[in-house]
Amino acid sequence: MKETVIGIAVSMLLGYLIGTLSPAALIGKLKKRNLRNSGTGNLGASNVMLHFGKWMGVLVMAFDILKAFCAARLAQYLFAEVAYVSMLAGIAAILGHIFPFYMHFKGGKGLAAFGGLIMAYEPLLLVFVLAVGSILMLIVNYSFIMPYFAAVTYVSYVAYTGRDLVTTLIATVPAVLIMILHFENIVKAIKGTDVKIRKVAVTKQNIKDDDSEKEA
Repeated sequence: MKETVIGIAVSMLLGYLIGTLSPAALIGKLKKRNLRNSGTGNLGASNVMLHFGKWMGVLVMAFDILKAFCAARLAQYLFAEVAYVSMLAGIAAILGHIFPFYMHFKGGKGLAAFGGLIMAYEPLLLVFVLAVGSILMLIVNYSFIMPYFAAVTYVSYVAYTGRDLVTTLIATVPAVLIMILHFENIVKAIKGTDVKIRKVAVTKQNIKDDDSEKEA
């Protein structure tokens, strides 16, 4: 029992600290742009993409995914005999991303880190979520589809694969948190004030084209 408690505590602490690493904050600082004051106002891949282009956003997203994935796998390696430790460490990384202690507990919304948790559980499931979720976003033209699709798909898969009830309940916690944090996107979509996915893609291309013309 003592070893289990220590294993869970250490894994979650390590997961949280790994999760607090913020490439979005670093890029914003290097670019001398306060991401909290514009765009989505969050320190995440979406806001970086809005400000600095899609490839920079993809880089941040990949890093944030790997945070939770590495936290989960590290916990599994260190405490393989402790039940649920991998998933709990991944969840702690998500919490670290959302609530970094050195930034007044104000980080991103945790979607990419949630993707890392999904990848640690089943890599192919993340591929499915990204592929289908991206198509749905383009069809609906709003970003709120991805977090809700990812949350529902993850919990459904965990429950379907025959794991015990405790695992499903643990998996539900980050899924519900992700849906709560992204609820405002649904409200904005209803009001017509949310950023439209297809429009963002076209706008970023136009900006790049303008910049290229100026440089020429």
